[in-house]
Amino acid sequence: MCEVQYDITYEDLNPTFLFACQLSRSSTPEAAHSHDFCEIALMLSGEGHFVVDGKWRTVKKGDVLLFNPGTVHQCTYSSPSSPLVEFYVSFADIQLRDMERNQIRLPGRELLLHPAEKTFVLLSRLCSLIQAESQGRQPGRYFMLKAYVTQMILLLYREQAAAPSAAEGGYEFESTNKRYVVEQIIDYLDCHYNEKISLDQIAKNMYLSPFYISKIFKSETGDTPINHLIRVRMEKAKELLCNSNMKVAQVSEQVGIPNVSYFCRSFREYYGSSPESYRKGTGEEDENTGSHKE
Repeated sequence: MCEVQYDITYEDLNPTFLFACQLSRSSTPEAAHSHDFCEIALMLSGEGHFVVDGKWRTVKKGDVLLFNPGTVHQCTYSSPSSPLVEFYVSFADIQLRDMERNQIRLPGRELLLHPAEKTFVLLSRLCSLIQAESQGRQPGRYFMLKAYVTQMILLLYREQAAAPSAAEGGYEFESTNKRYVVEQIIDYLDCHYNEKISLDQIAKNMYLSPFYISKIFKSETGDTPINHLIRVRMEKAKELLCNSNMKVAQVSEQVGIPNVSYFCRSFREYYGSSPESYRKGTGEEDENTGSHKE
């Protein structure tokens, strides 16, 4: 009789089930935190984004996040029109082959996964079974929960093992995340142009570093966040000059530039004439407002 050789054995995969829960997110960001155990988070519905170890992660229905012990993470946004509903499974004592103990490092090395529809259906069914088993008091309850968690891990492992590697161009979500972050920055600047804004402030609001913000904004738009802000302010100033009776100083204040001399100089550099000349439609330099030097 031939002996069957298994590539993953009981010694490789023998997780200790801890707990599971379903969570519906509100629009209030949660505090950044970490755990001393592993977590699998399946997005059952909705849209939102997380910051995981300082990296921005956009999630939607069907996505899976893997949190290792010590991984700092937080949900920073849940769509009001389509709030996130997640199912969390927590466990410990995992040691798959070629991995550190209590670490989930699936092939591809990514912590944000996009399972195929078939896999998502199977994972969702396992979540329902875990929830039902957790609420019941049937004999062998713990071992059923342990078996369900083991199946979840293996489903994800199998799919990632079969997926193309990042080197082969198999993962597209990185560039998608960058575009999403840039869109969020643009939305923020378009809405808050009349406030005092710095690159550090933008980075803080996005839970990212100023360097990373500048880098991805430049790569996606060909420009810098500050140049985009100046453009928005100048366009808003032009609208106010043409469609209101505000004084130049009031327009300057309204677009977030309290220093009127700096505003006039910036406006002239952008449009080729002073604010007053632009309003009059002459396009000529105004002697009183068009020659400020700092």
